[in-house]
Amino acid sequence: MRIFVTGASGWVGSAVVPELIGAGHQVLGLARSDSSAKAIAARGAEVLRGGLDDLDTLRTGAAQCDGVVHLAFGHDFSRFDASVQTDARAIEAFGEALEGSGKPLVIAAGTPAIPGEVATERDRPEFPPGSPVAGRAANAQAALDLASRGIRSSVVGLPRTVHGEGDQGFVSWLIAHAREKGAAGHVGDGSHRWPAVHVTDAGRLFRLAVEQAPAGSMLHAVGDEGVPIRDIAEVIGRHLGLPTASQPAEDFGFLGMLLSVDQPASSALTRDLLGWRPAGPRLLEDLDKGHYFSPESRAD
Repeated sequence: MRIFVTGASGWVGSAVVPELIGAGHQVLGLARSDSSAKAIAARGAEVLRGGLDDLDTLRTGAAQCDGVVHLAFGHDFSRFDASVQTDARAIEAFGEALEGSGKPLVIAAGTPAIPGEVATERDRPEFPPGSPVAGRAANAQAALDLASRGIRSSVVGLPRTVHGEGDQGFVSWLIAHAREKGAAGHVGDGSHRWPAVHVTDAGRLFRLAVEQAPAGSMLHAVGDEGVPIRDIAEVIGRHLGLPTASQPAEDFGFLGMLLSVDQPASSALTRDLLGWRPAGPRLLEDLDKGHYFSPESRAD
């Protein structure tokens, strides 16, 4: 199959593109810049120039291929609403291009947060109308609804942490924050849990979704069901030679809200459906390898 991939030059794309190519597929990657185009080509994929706002380009890329993996999303939290709207238009453009084809459309989203409960693939929590989280959830549902238009659509819910060597996400941010504050912090007693997955396991699940996922499938790319933030802070503190400490949520800026919510998630239904088995290191094991603490990995 020839697969059109947005976000092919990004972090999750760094695992998805090689996984697809290694399984015998061809990849056409969307590139907004010269640096993105260079990264995509280095991963062995063809390049299609354009951005998520170029809806005609999105339709063309989808029409030229046997399926789509949509990973790209703007993570500028000062423009989150605009990113959600751009994402919605991109999903609709893919729907227009693939309608009636039976081709796969796989969308990246997030696992839901249901405080105090382990979220499953069947959960569809309600969010306050107009909130950014509600908008992102609505986009995921819109992708699932495309199954009724003859598209083999599925959504891969990614956990808060997709970890691995080269990750510059939330864990790297927590490490930078610990260096700045002189302590590895958590909110409250640190018992709030985050789900996690190694990036290579996430890449494999996207490939399985392209190949096998039934239309309308909600999938969870979860390796660790829930890692207490306190445990993450303790590993960070040990590697940096810093104490751990409870800190006010406000001290963590935009991340404070995420650190304040217990949000474990399960992937049991996904494993049963597709035979997916995470094989990469768990989050705490990956942290203990030390690569997050090398000078090259600094996010600050």
